[in-house]
Amino acid sequence: MAPPPPPTGMLELLEQLDVLEKSANLSASIHDVQSVIDLLTAARDKVAADPQTAPLTLAKLQDPVKRSLEQAQKDIKPIYSGLNKYGKALDKKFKDKPIPPASNDALSSHPRLVNRAISMHLLREGEFSVASTFIQEAHRHPPRPEPTASTPNPSMNDSREADLAEESFNSEKLQGQFREMYLILHELRQERNLEPAIRWARQRSDLLEARGSNLEFELCRLQFVCLFVGHGLVADDDEPMEEDPQGPLEAYKYARREFGHFRGRYAHEIQQLIGAMAYWQNVVDSPYRRYFYNNTAWEEVATSFTREFCSLLGLSADSPLYIAATAGAIALPHLLKLQNIMEKTRTEWTTQNELPVEIPLPPTYHFHSIFVCPVSKEQSTDANPPMMMPCGHVIAQESLDRISKGTRFKCPYCPMESHPRDARKVRL
Repeated sequence: MAPPPPPTGMLELLEQLDVLEKSANLSASIHDVQSVIDLLTAARDKVAADPQTAPLTLAKLQDPVKRSLEQAQKDIKPIYSGLNKYGKALDKKFKDKPIPPASNDALSSHPRLVNRAISMHLLREGEFSVASTFIQEAHRHPPRPEPTASTPNPSMNDSREADLAEESFNSEKLQGQFREMYLILHELRQERNLEPAIRWARQRSDLLEARGSNLEFELCRLQFVCLFVGHGLVADDDEPMEEDPQGPLEAYKYARREFGHFRGRYAHEIQQLIGAMAYWQNVVDSPYRRYFYNNTAWEEVATSFTREFCSLLGLSADSPLYIAATAGAIALPHLLKLQNIMEKTRTEWTTQNELPVEIPLPPTYHFHSIFVCPVSKEQSTDANPPMMMPCGHVIAQESLDRISKGTRFKCPYCPMESHPRDARKVRL
C-alpha cells in the first residue's frame, strides 16, 4: 500500500529540501581546505629544516593558498544558496505569530505537577538517565509556584500535590518496571518472540481478567498463528505459506495445551482458529485469511501490551505530557484567531476552567464526556453533578432536588418511584 501524498502546503518544503540535499555536498570544500592544511604543513616542515628558506617558501605559498581558499568559497556558495531558499520556504509555510499571553497560565502555580509530568514522560519513553538527571536537578533547585487567578495563594506545602510529585520522583521502582516493559516490547517488535509477553500476562492473569482484558488470548492466538504458518511470522500478502503439515500440527498441539482456559470467553474465536486447519493448504482463499495474513498483528499486540502494562501501574497508555502538548498544538491556531478577535472587539477571556471556543480535537483526545440534564437542559458541573436513579435514568442534582422535594418521587421518564437518597452520583 502506497503512503498517502504529503499535504499541498508541504510540497514546496519537500522540493526545497530535495534541492538542499543535492547541493549540500561539503566534500569538495573539505578537500580544498585539506589542501591548504597540507600546503601549510609542508611549508612549516621545510622552514623548520632550513630556516634560511623561509622567505622564498612563504612567497611560493601565497598563490596556492589563495587559489585553494577561493575554490573552497566557490564550492560552498551553492550550500549557502540552498539554505537560504529552504529558510525562506520555512518562513513562508510557518509564519511567525505571537503566542497568546500567559495571563491565564493555570500551571504556573503547580510547578511540582509540571515536573512530575516531565519526569513521568521521560521514564515512559525509556530515557532513564535523562529522567534521573532531571529529577536530581528538580530536587536541587525546587521551583517556586506563582500565583494565578484560580490559585492566588499557592503553597509548596500542598500535601496532595507533594505526594503526587514524590510518587514519580522516587523513580527507582518505576525505572525497573518500565525497563521490563521495554525489554518485552523489544522481544515483540524486533525479535518476534512472544514468550516473555505471554509469561508476563500469565503471571497477572487474574488482574487482566478482572479488567476484561483480551491481552493474554491475543498473544496466545498470535503464537498459534506463527506455529501454523511454520516460520515464526505472520504471513505477508505476497509470501506464500509453507506447504508443510508440520506447522498446523504444531499449532493444533499448542491449541490443545493452551486454549483450554480461554473457552469460556473466546469459544467462537477458538473454533475459527481450529476450523482454519481444514484449509491449511489454501488459507489465503479461506474465510480465515484475516488471522494469518495480517501485517499489523505484531504492532497490535505490542500496543495492547503497552496499554495493559501501563494500566496495571495506574497509568494511561499514552504519555499525558505528549497528549497535552499535541492538544495544545492543535488548539493554538484557534486561540490565536480568538485573540485577534478579542483585540479588535476589546473583549476579554474571563473563564479559566473552560475554553471560550470549541477545539476540534480528534476522538482519541475526548477523555471527559459532557452530561446535559434532559430535564433542565443544562450542562452538569461539580456543584450540579449527574445523578442516576435506581431505574437507571440520569438527571442533574438540581433537577433531582426540585422534582423530589426530599420525598419519594416518580422518575420523569418511567413509572418507577424512588427516594432521592437512593440516587447515585455518576462520575464521567
